[in-house]
Amino acid sequence: MKPCLLIVLSCLSVKLFSQTSSNANHQSVYTIENVQFKSMGVSLAGAIFMPKHPHAAVILVHGSGQERRMVNLASNLARNGIAVLTYDKRGVGESGGVYAGPEVGTNNVDSANLNLLALDASAAAQTLLLHLPGKKVLLGLVGFSQAGWVIPIAAEKNSEVRFMILFSGPVATTLEQLRFQFYTNGKTSFWETHSEADVREHIKNDPDRYQFTATDPLNSLIRLKIPGLWLYGGKDIQAPVGLSIERIDKLKAQGKPFEYHLFPMLGHNTAFSKSQEPYNAALQWIKDISHCSKKNGYKGKSK
Repeated sequence: MKPCLLIVLSCLSVKLFSQTSSNANHQSVYTIENVQFKSMGVSLAGAIFMPKHPHAAVILVHGSGQERRMVNLASNLARNGIAVLTYDKRGVGESGGVYAGPEVGTNNVDSANLNLLALDASAAAQTLLLHLPGKKVLLGLVGFSQAGWVIPIAAEKNSEVRFMILFSGPVATTLEQLRFQFYTNGKTSFWETHSEADVREHIKNDPDRYQFTATDPLNSLIRLKIPGLWLYGGKDIQAPVGLSIERIDKLKAQGKPFEYHLFPMLGHNTAFSKSQEPYNAALQWIKDISHCSKKNGYKGKSK
């Protein structure tokens, strides 16, 4: 048996956001251009959603699972003045390469795979930069769940990335994440019978069921200077939210420009829940930092 991380989120995101855009009149608001780009010797396929006058630009970074491009989410962002590149994950859809995940019997949180996915996100960022109208548009990475490990690595690798947003992204090692997930065992009623103290004790002392090199997002986060926003649900049973928030607070105390929002009644799928609060919070945050950047003068690379 291979580690199976955050598959619920990835399957849901495919269902909600990999459809063809229903807005037949989008041409008056934004254009869509199919693109291909190279990453580590393979060709990845995606699409660029370009508003007429973008005030920011983002790459959508996948959660776990066999995810294709997120068309509806990209459309929503483009309608709000944000340029988007969304692509089929490596080994999925029209993208080349080999997909790693429990569905095919491989470890999707192996450090080599997470680093490879980070390189793919960085290559996507470079591709979108080439299509932006001028150099004064802030470029960021927006991701889900497993992207909590991928995005910090990608942002550290690529100095053109100016901000990051993580929906339910763990600030925990991959092995800590597995200990937590095995403990909750997918039970939606978990938090009715367990406390945060129970969770901390279990994560600290539970023996690992698998042996592989853990990925720790803190290794990249301590070196990043760009703004970051995490959006969490208080009833999450896949990511250790309390532990993650504690670590973000420590980074903030060290002067990192990091923020988080906790939505107490939501679970892991903060980006795709019926509530629009997390999405709206992310959208407003992008507008705020974009406005602040223009007001203070675009300073180019931030690392």
